Amino acid sequence: MALAGGIMVADAIRKQRDHADDKVPEHQPHTAQVQEIELKTYTYGQHLYDDMIEAIDQAKDFVYLASYMWKGDRVGQAIKDAVVRAADRGVLVCVVFDGFANFVVPREFKTFPEGIHVLRFPVLRTAVPIIDIRSTGRDHRKILVVDGRVGFVGGYNIGSLYADSWRDTHVRVTGAAVWELQNSFVDFWNRHRGARSRRPELPDSGTWRWNGSIHAARNEPSRMIYPVRGLYLEAIDRASQRIWITQGYFIPDREIKDGLLAAATRGVDVRVILPERSNHVLADVVAHSYFAELLEGGVRLFHYRDVMVHAKTMTVDGQWATIGTANIDRLSLQGNYEINLEIIDPDQAEVMEQIFRTDLERCTEVELDQWRERAWYRKGVERFLRPLQFML
Repeated sequence: MALAGGIMVADAIRKQRDHADDKVPEHQPHTAQVQEIELKTYTYGQHLYDDMIEAIDQAKDFVYLASYMWKGDRVGQAIKDAVVRAADRGVLVCVVFDGFANFVVPREFKTFPEGIHVLRFPVLRTAVPIIDIRSTGRDHRKILVVDGRVGFVGGYNIGSLYADSWRDTHVRVTGAAVWELQNSFVDFWNRHRGARSRRPELPDSGTWRWNGSIHAARNEPSRMIYPVRGLYLEAIDRASQRIWITQGYFIPDREIKDGLLAAATRGVDVRVILPERSNHVLADVVAHSYFAELLEGGVRLFHYRDVMVHAKTMTVDGQWATIGTANIDRLSLQGNYEINLEIIDPDQAEVMEQIFRTDLERCTEVELDQWRERAWYRKGVERFLRPLQFML
């Protein structure tokens, strides 16, 4: 823990010294049609926030908004103003944010008018969180649903930093598949709203139409259900041509690592884009401890330069894709409340492959020979801190 703390302090000093205002490319959103459902995929935050505000301003019945982080800055205030306007029009507004992730956000910003129903997901939900594992896990989801007609989900938190300085991925859904996001919000809200609170119980209806092309996998620690990990494993196991992954924090467990290595062995083109330097230095150090084994096994790794890449996406064989909130690490796959959309459609898969190819233009490939030559003390630190994978 002392070594980990020292690394975090050194990284904080480095960030202050080497601070740069690098921006991500302002690429326009990509649109794909999946049967009667439209998917609009964003890689530039400001475009997403503009469309979220527009959707909220058009709300007539309800607005359901959940965000892991909701900063009290320009973008955060713009979203807050939009939900306040909706509530003033008589729209039912329910918002959820994580208490731990927003601990440093000013108290006044986290205070909403009485017309807005707020669920601040508590930092601790039991006195013995290690023993009562059903009460662990943060609410890491990012969901917006308006009137059941449009929904948004993906990696973007709410804040000005993410508007133009982080490379992330989000998707807007219109059509029958919006139910997947709405149902996730409603189930979480009704389970955690508190029976004695003034928060309303939301209508919980089954879907009127089953759709085989788009499905939401939802991790729910309170029920000890973690299907997102299975989603990744199943797709990796099925791959015959290519697996292209983009992750902000990439710390695969043994089964995912072995699955990727097995895919590479059978000739699958396995590539992973991850940040050159993320905002969590310990996650980087632990991730680096896997690089040699992955590279030796034929997995190609790429560092995204200059800015933080925070996306949680994967596409397989030009047929399958996932966009959501779950990283490939223990906290996301076996700890937090998460949601990932599984999309089986060649048009959306092509969108994701096009985005991946564009991202590669800003990447530097990690070469095995060069990786082996890195300083001995870095190898030692990575090996020593690898057990922290169970905390990250």
